[in-house]
Amino acid sequence: MINVEEILSRMNPNQRINYDRVMQQMVKVWQADNTRPKILMHVCCAPCSTYTLEYLTQYADVTIYFANSNIHPKAEYHKRAYVTQKFVSDFNEKTGNHVQYIEAPYEPSEYRKLVRGLEEEPEGGDRCKVCFDYRLDKTAQMAVDLGFDYFGSALTISPHKNSQTINSIGIEVQKIYTTHYLPSDFKKNQGYKRSVEMCEEYDIYRQCYCGCVYAAQAQNINLLQIKKDATAFLADKNPEKDYSHIKFTVTHLDR
Repeated sequence: MINVEEILSRMNPNQRINYDRVMQQMVKVWQADNTRPKILMHVCCAPCSTYTLEYLTQYADVTIYFANSNIHPKAEYHKRAYVTQKFVSDFNEKTGNHVQYIEAPYEPSEYRKLVRGLEEEPEGGDRCKVCFDYRLDKTAQMAVDLGFDYFGSALTISPHKNSQTINSIGIEVQKIYTTHYLPSDFKKNQGYKRSVEMCEEYDIYRQCYCGCVYAAQAQNINLLQIKKDATAFLADKNPEKDYSHIKFTVTHLDR
């Protein structure tokens, strides 16, 4: 497997890192070696999964990891998780891929404890850095537990997220675990534009706020209406059974 730090060590330390190009270098090595690595990709929603899967499944076997205890309210969390599963299922059917899905437990109290004292931070500030670290750490741990070659995050597809920050955190998290971080900047090469197109193609729900209660309040989001809409959406759904066919199975990762 490729350690991203080895690639970065050969670059000019004073230049701004283009993490999309770094990932492309890694892809070229995979192709040259005729290998398809196994990647555990953290996603926060279906929209960020779109182009990310379209791109990565060309070169790797990808499993989606929905680990987002920052999302509030609970009904909205379950709505986004359900919509993500639906997209993965639809994507597999349309493309012939076999992307699988893992969902972390919803533990909002754990998230709130980590960001205590940062509630008033602006979007993109220190609270978000803690949140990125929290979710990437969970992803890395799961990648180790289940034998994935790489872990990464689709958060970099958003034009509202700082890819330099996300990648820097991912590289730091890598140092703690016996797995490798996959750098990315999925918004590059019109990736974000493609994600919008795919949301239309697959009729995907696109949320109006990142997820946490603090960002929602800062944007004056009506959380009562969000909860009402999410509850109504889930009324006739069965999250445990509707997409059980894409749930992760260990046999898929047998070496």
